[in-house]
Amino acid sequence: MKKYFGVFLLIAFLFGFQTQSDGQGLNIPAPSPLQKITQNFATSKISIEYSRPGVKGRSIFGELVPYDSVWRTGANEPTKITFGEEVQVEGKNVPAGIYALYMMPGKEQWTMILSKDTALWGAFGYKAGNDLMRVQLKPTTLPMSMETMTFLFSNVKPTACDVQLLWDKTMVSFHVTTEIDAKIMTQIDQAMKGEKPPYWQAANYYFENGKDINKAYEWVNKAIAARPDAYFMMTAKAKMELKMGKTAEAITTAKQAMELARKENDNNYIAQNEKIIAEASAKK
Repeated sequence: MKKYFGVFLLIAFLFGFQTQSDGQGLNIPAPSPLQKITQNFATSKISIEYSRPGVKGRSIFGELVPYDSVWRTGANEPTKITFGEEVQVEGKNVPAGIYALYMMPGKEQWTMILSKDTALWGAFGYKAGNDLMRVQLKPTTLPMSMETMTFLFSNVKPTACDVQLLWDKTMVSFHVTTEIDAKIMTQIDQAMKGEKPPYWQAANYYFENGKDINKAYEWVNKAIAARPDAYFMMTAKAKMELKMGKTAEAITTAKQAMELARKENDNNYIAQNEKIIAEASAKK
């Protein structure tokens, strides 16, 4: 009897576990699936987390999403945007942090809102007093229909990018910029005091950004001394020599770099050094 009682308890346990599991809901696709996209930008990142509604045969802006009303910019919780460092959005300062991204679509003009209140559901309870900033955006008409609402990062540069929102036949975008030169110069100053100074990175940044070319030249030579087969460093050295008026040195360095690049079949660097040699020869 005890044996059967134990089996009964086991069956009851398994049945109860199955019933409890069934009560947790079905695993089916969400109507507006969540997405998080991240873009490396400047010295940190920008992230956007949002739920992506679909058109599904509906008329979107002006009907499903009313004009001149605060919209969560997606579905479910409001879209959240995270800036890893201080930036300027359409020219307005935005400190590093997480913000709710709302939109007020209009026929001719949209209003974008960054709110400090990120705990709401949709736009319920939205208060203008929690706005960090508002900017006006100009919508454009797409040549096709975008079924699923989509955010994109485009025109990404070291200190600027565009954030685009596309849905149905409409696109709006806003421009993000930041200033990183002072930060990087401070990093370089500190790093050069360390045991392993980043000579190549520092030299390349100085040269590409119009800093002290003599210092850049000093550092690139130290970097090459540690890696004499690094033809990309040698190519940068040749460019520096060309800019400094050291035409004979530029030709010699470019030839050395080109030979190393040929061993790796790197046509890009072969072409770069051929150009350096041609320009330096024309100045002799």
